[in-house]
Amino acid sequence: METSVLVVIDMQRGVFAQPRFDQAGRVERINQLIAAAHQTIFIQHVEGEMQPDSEAWQLLPEIEQPANALYINKTACDSFWHTTLEAQLTAGAHRGFVICGCATDYCVDCTVKTAATKGFRVTVAADAHTTADRTFASAEQLIGQHNEVWSSLSLPGNAIQVVESAAILQQWRS
Repeated sequence: METSVLVVIDMQRGVFAQPRFDQAGRVERINQLIAAAHQTIFIQHVEGEMQPDSEAWQLLPEIEQPANALYINKTACDSFWHTTLEAQLTAGAHRGFVICGCATDYCVDCTVKTAATKGFRVTVAADAHTTADRTFASAEQLIGQHNEVWSSLSLPGNAIQVVESAAILQQWRS
């Protein structure tokens, strides 16, 4: 069986200073995925007040952090841009992973698309990513719209999968 890898994007105190859609539900599902994954990689954004080791940079206290977790800092929406993410995945011979976190319409979206174009098999945990309301769309609308777009992107031979957390957990257990 292939190792189950989970990439958790920007679940940081500073990011959640702004209210996010269904925060408690998203954290609960992310923690379920963390508990079941063989390897969890936390991506943490560094910008403004979110500097390494600052309070704002820290992960939310509700987020479980397994002993074998890997941590990668990023400075752009794309978790691959000038980071060690690709090297970490390649070193572990991981060609696919599940992704979740914040913000759906920024860092999660950029990372999903870059990963897929780099040839990684990406599964988005459809109910384990979140964002905030924006000027022209609610967070709930953005989440639904991104799930729809990701699942229908034209990537011959490497379609992005968008799957509910319960189904991912079931697959990992089988």
